[in-house]
Amino acid sequence: MKSRDLAELFLLAAIWGGSFLLMRIAAPSFGPFALIELRVGLAAAVLIPILAFQGGVSELLSRWRPLLMIGLTASALPFVLYAWATLSVTAGFAAIVNATTPMFTALVAWVWLKDKLSTAALVGMVVGVFGVAILVWGKVSFKDGGSGWAVLACLGATLSYGIAGSLTKRFMTGVSPMVTAAGSQLYAAVLLLPPAVAWWPAQSPTLPVWGAATLLAVVCSGLAYVLFFRLMSRLGPTRTVTVTFLIPVFGMFWGAALLDEKVSLSMLAGCAVILLGTGLATGLLERLPRPWRT
Repeated sequence: MKSRDLAELFLLAAIWGGSFLLMRIAAPSFGPFALIELRVGLAAAVLIPILAFQGGVSELLSRWRPLLMIGLTASALPFVLYAWATLSVTAGFAAIVNATTPMFTALVAWVWLKDKLSTAALVGMVVGVFGVAILVWGKVSFKDGGSGWAVLACLGATLSYGIAGSLTKRFMTGVSPMVTAAGSQLYAAVLLLPPAVAWWPAQSPTLPVWGAATLLAVVCSGLAYVLFFRLMSRLGPTRTVTVTFLIPVFGMFWGAALLDEKVSLSMLAGCAVILLGTGLATGLLERLPRPWRT
């Protein structure tokens, strides 16, 4: 992997890791629906002109049915769940749970698309579940003030991402990834518009909160997708997906550095075990590229 590609991979991880911090900042003032409507709407505004330049708008419109479902499962639902969850859990915690996404993607593909899973992959899923158990041990309380529902929301978001992966493979194979990226943001914005209007904050958020929401949309969704697909074209999916291993690190770092969030031993242990399980479940550890290779 060339030094430029490695630098961009770390930049992408830093951006996506920072999305949990920005939700922690903006969600209390905007509420989950209004915040995510801004996120996907502004992201669509960034991506659609790029897609139009590439001549892909007609395909975005003709494939509206699968893109609507992908917009729901890849953006609208998981983004709202994470925004709501970050009202109760730390950015670092949410970023660690997000690392289970490839594991859920493999599980859904196994159940729905009948993709084969090796023994190592099945072991990896068990290891991943054990990692989640370590992470949430002692934290899951469904009493008033407890974080039990927030933890389930984070896991629901990663499951939704997994469903989106199978939907994409089933209905969008051979389609430009930029069509999927722009379409998912556009149709997610359409789906979220009614609840966003209904629950729009009565009092306008402060300028710093607006700034956090704008960064979340333009940088963490719009520009991050451009960076992601550029890496995909240069490195391929196997190497690009290694960003999964870096996002929790940045999520914990941003939360600790900017919001004084505590990084506990159980978080570090749970993170390590979840990443091990994810690597086994996806076969990534077997194919993990060496950074010194070009």
